[in-house]
Amino acid sequence: MTLRIAVIPGDGIGPEVIEQATRVLTRVGGVDLHPLPWSADHYLKTGETLPPDGYDLLRSFDAILLGALGDPRVPDNRHARDVLLGTRVELDLYVNYRPVRLLDDRLCPLKHRTRADVDFAVFRENTEGVYVGVGGRFKPGTPDEIAVQEEVNTFKGVNRIVRHAFEFARAHGLRRVCMADKSNAMTHGHALWQRVFAEVTQEYPRIEATHLYIDALAMFLVQNPGQFQVIVTNNLFGDIVTDVGGALQGGLGMAASGNIHPSTSLGAGPRPGMFEPVHGSAPPLAGKNVANPIGAILSAALMLETLGRGDDARRIERAVEGAVQAGEVTRDVGGALGTREAGDAILKRL
Repeated sequence: MTLRIAVIPGDGIGPEVIEQATRVLTRVGGVDLHPLPWSADHYLKTGETLPPDGYDLLRSFDAILLGALGDPRVPDNRHARDVLLGTRVELDLYVNYRPVRLLDDRLCPLKHRTRADVDFAVFRENTEGVYVGVGGRFKPGTPDEIAVQEEVNTFKGVNRIVRHAFEFARAHGLRRVCMADKSNAMTHGHALWQRVFAEVTQEYPRIEATHLYIDALAMFLVQNPGQFQVIVTNNLFGDIVTDVGGALQGGLGMAASGNIHPSTSLGAGPRPGMFEPVHGSAPPLAGKNVANPIGAILSAALMLETLGRGDDARRIERAVEGAVQAGEVTRDVGGALGTREAGDAILKRL
């Protein structure tokens, strides 16, 4: 079956890295790519972040491949809010899946740590938390200004992301799941995380379930990342600790992610997954052929895996790993190649 993929290149370095990902997908085959122009340029030209039927249009695809969004010409980044955060909520993509896997020992910034020590998955709740925008400002711009940002946690939201983490562990033969919160300080919302985690844990007696406060988790990720297999946490904390994970891989340019609803694994239905590299749009680097395309390429591989094309995903991952270990990569990970040349190095291995 040919997969219909919406491609949103985005802003800054997004178009450059997504171009390399689409070259890889085309080489693998079995995809029908549909570029969509939604970006800062599009917003500044038309005043439209995405069309009125934009979310319905996205539902018609099997998956979405997204580049980075963000541009200083749009100070409030409303286009990023509508395209990225809006799609997560409108399509109910409540699982943010970020695999953290070191491809070459030399890329890890920690002493005496190897590929065996950096191989875990983080599941971040993707539709709740502080990112829902509940709150406001009173008397802005005055000495009496008050700013309030509320965190939203629901039983439904917490329960389904915690269960997904345990199901992932069981399906992949993993034995350890760690939940991170800040329930010693955020006693109301995170008491819900504590209750749900304790209840779900009882249903998976073969899996070792542990809890850490988020600050302790950040410390242990640096001290001994090898102790973790699956981590589950809320929207804000997941955003932070996965950047730590990206650093353990060699930098954010190496990191892939998927925004999914479990039904998207069937490759059909109203909730196509949205896959994106973790890094930002980095406007100062745009157009200079220096951005690392590996995060985008691995996001494309993750997309294929989620849609049942695991063999093709492994092919891409092996090609990326071969290029990394040969040093045929961009400067941020110790190579001397440009963005397109790094893509070429991966393509020749396919």
